[in-house]
Amino acid sequence: MTHLSTSDEGADHGEQTERRWAAVAVAILVLLVVMATFAALYHGAMPQSRVETADPRTLHLGGEFIESNLGSALEPDGTVTVRFIGQQYSFTPSCILVPTDTPVTFRVTSADVVHGFLIDGTNINLMLVPGYISSLGARFETPGERLMPCHEFCSVGHEGMWGRIKIIDKAAFSRMAAERRRLSCVE
Repeated sequence: MTHLSTSDEGADHGEQTERRWAAVAVAILVLLVVMATFAALYHGAMPQSRVETADPRTLHLGGEFIESNLGSALEPDGTVTVRFIGQQYSFTPSCILVPTDTPVTFRVTSADVVHGFLIDGTNINLMLVPGYISSLGARFETPGERLMPCHEFCSVGHEGMWGRIKIIDKAAFSRMAAERRRLSCVE
């Protein structure tokens, strides 16, 4: 008959505890791998519901982003749609007019490389990817002027890629929109 000493029983108990914790760690790792695999397969099979594309080689030739269609436009429902293009090393148009207290939809794309679109002092921040249209809704409460830098390094002239958003009174914007179809600060 063998007799275990108390020190052997303690070692046995410690080994069992270590094995349990190792099993818990392995189970967590397996769960993470399963979740990552599921997410990758699910999102790969289920693309975004609304992806809009634009051919960056023909932006200036026709479609939504031809030059005569760029800038701010007052829509029949009273909202404003702003269309512009980011390209090395400028935004076209470089200055955009928008009214206060009006829903504004920005529809933006890139003609060449990835650019960033940020309106200073707001939470408006978009990535402009060639071939895709970025869209974002906003509303401006107070008149003023905001800077619009490119925040994505786009090459050597990146530091000079700035635009402006000029926020004007809603009535003044409506008067200007009645005179011209597309508005921008640049004449």
